[in-house]
Amino acid sequence: MSMFKKLLASLGIGSSQVDARLEQESLIPGDVVRGEVHITGGDVAQEIDEIYMYVVTHYEREVNDKKVKEECTLVKYRLTERFHLQPKENKVLPFSFQLPYETPLTMGRQPVYLRTGLDIKNAIDPGDSDFIEVRPHPLMAKVLDAIQSIGFQLYKVDCEYNRYLGRTYPFVQEFEFRPTGPLRKRLEELEAVFYLRDGEVEVLLELDKRARGFMGAFEEAFNLDERFVRFRLSTEDLNKPLSVIANSIESLIQQQIR
Repeated sequence: MSMFKKLLASLGIGSSQVDARLEQESLIPGDVVRGEVHITGGDVAQEIDEIYMYVVTHYEREVNDKKVKEECTLVKYRLTERFHLQPKENKVLPFSFQLPYETPLTMGRQPVYLRTGLDIKNAIDPGDSDFIEVRPHPLMAKVLDAIQSIGFQLYKVDCEYNRYLGRTYPFVQEFEFRPTGPLRKRLEELEAVFYLRDGEVEVLLELDKRARGFMGAFEEAFNLDERFVRFRLSTEDLNKPLSVIANSIESLIQQQIR
């Protein structure tokens, strides 16, 4: 019976179980992820080589004129080294690690998961996945609110492969806006990319100008109708009125589309 149980456990039947429980499921980039991993022994004693935790997301990449989704591991965290787990034994292990500042926001259909697993030799590794809500950092929220206050509507958020603009990871999260105010006669679209760091955010805006006359059509045909604006905000700017930030951004945009 013992050998039969070991065989079943190696196939994942009656094996150990793992459950990660987050202290908070709603976080902002840069927060510390805290929680506990609850491990329950199976029908037989097992040697656990390690407990691993990954924070994962995905992005889109164009391959042969088709959009494909690729997974990206944002964090690899090893919780513990090898230990022996007795049948039906319960273990609770706390964990904490920092969520990267480059973690994408879970806006639209963008997922971010905490994936936890036990590495068991000669067996199917049991695992657990938990969805994490990632909200805008206050600096990002300030910029998003400012852009919308000057007449832009956010209509799309996604993560796209970009080896030029991506820094730590091979993608960037793009926030796409359409003009609804006075600038709608001058711009087709505005895209924002955030580079968040401790105490600061760098923002890259891409402005897609409307074609105006022969020169406008010429620029559009050769992708010369795109302009870029780059600026930074620090934690000190959080105390400034939204209108001050908004006016500054609008002024930078106007300088590029004259």
